[in-house]
Amino acid sequence: MKISDLTRLSWDQVRRRKVVTSLCAIGISIGCAAIIVAMSVGESAQKYIEAEMNTFFKMDEVTVKANEGVKGANVDAAELERGKLTDQKRQVIANFPEVKAVVPMLSIGYTEYMTADGKKANLELFATDLEQLENLGETIGQGSVTNTEGSIILSYGATMGLIDEKTRQSIYEQLENNPYDDDVMKQYNNLNSIPAALYQRQIQFNMHNNQDKLVTSSPYRVAGVLKKPDKTDELSISFDKRGYVSMETAEQLLQLKNSALVHSSGNNVLYDSLIVKVKEQKDVPLVEKNIKKLTLSASTNLHQKEQLASQFKIIKAVALGGGIFILIIASISIVVAMTMSTYQRRRQIGIMKVLGANLAQIRNMFIVEAALLGLLGGLLGVLFSHWVVWGINILIVSMSSGSAGAPTIFIPFNIIPIGMTFAIMTGVLSGIYPAINASRTDALTAIRRD
Repeated sequence: MKISDLTRLSWDQVRRRKVVTSLCAIGISIGCAAIIVAMSVGESAQKYIEAEMNTFFKMDEVTVKANEGVKGANVDAAELERGKLTDQKRQVIANFPEVKAVVPMLSIGYTEYMTADGKKANLELFATDLEQLENLGETIGQGSVTNTEGSIILSYGATMGLIDEKTRQSIYEQLENNPYDDDVMKQYNNLNSIPAALYQRQIQFNMHNNQDKLVTSSPYRVAGVLKKPDKTDELSISFDKRGYVSMETAEQLLQLKNSALVHSSGNNVLYDSLIVKVKEQKDVPLVEKNIKKLTLSASTNLHQKEQLASQFKIIKAVALGGGIFILIIASISIVVAMTMSTYQRRRQIGIMKVLGANLAQIRNMFIVEAALLGLLGGLLGVLFSHWVVWGINILIVSMSSGSAGAPTIFIPFNIIPIGMTFAIMTGVLSGIYPAINASRTDALTAIRRD
């Protein structure tokens, strides 16, 4: 008997026994849908969090600093020189084929800035080649990039949360008196989320010098404001307060603080680190390894991604286990239904044996029938899973009030075959016992009894 004949006979039985077929297919479809939806939720959540992490942590970047590990009591001058960050090493890194850009950076630290009308806030200040900000994935929303002395580029978050001293002190006092007052906390968050029009305006920095004396810088012109991040809520953006100045402007600020100028060895260039932009994220480990060969310290944020992936593996495994448990329950119904079908079809089995069908062909017919039940249940489960995901997305949108940053659940293409495979295997494994039981039916006894 050919496989096509077995499939045709099995399909006739599946189509004829509509009630049993429907019940078995629904049971399998629920388990299949549970596997697909649960794994899709885990996959979607992982992709969403990775995208958010990449926005703030830049997974395609390597931070390079001098190798402080070579310092020690017994280290000679030549060994100490090897660990320094030099312009020559920067050129070597820039020539790596996997590298897109190498941007020198100097962290000036957190400092307070204020506008002409007395409103204040804090930001993290960096010095760099401003014309290379685009290589770091930054986009100018207002103004233009310029390395002119006395100019500063602000992140969008740095334009938010500028509050006058009187209002700030009033809110701090209210929070100190009643730290659990939701209205006061909401008012504080709202004030931190309001952007100010700082483009082409002047700001000043309040800094403590080496003698711990508060000094105020000369005014600096806001030459540009970075574009507002997409798919990010206002409160999250307000915490991302950064300012970028040129290296020449940084020298002025450091002189104001009476700080020693930190020049890279032998080049008279002011920077304490490099941001290496890699063309492809997959090449980041290779670039990091090659940088370390230059006796430099290199670090990335990939460990956070790896940690996140390991956590989601556990979640996906639990989700897969839940779906398998449902399929096991569904398989019991298939075993019961097909065992009953074996007794109901004893006459058919007996006639097939009399006509020459062997034990293997009888078994295969029942196994194919069970596989078809699994296939129908799997297809129905895929359809159910799309409906469930559609409903979940509607619920997410309604709960987030249509926010553009709300996560979206999607069904990855590679998860559908996993659900289908489990559904079909459930049908096949559930059909083995009824198939063996059917093949043992005595032909003459079955025909005589019926």
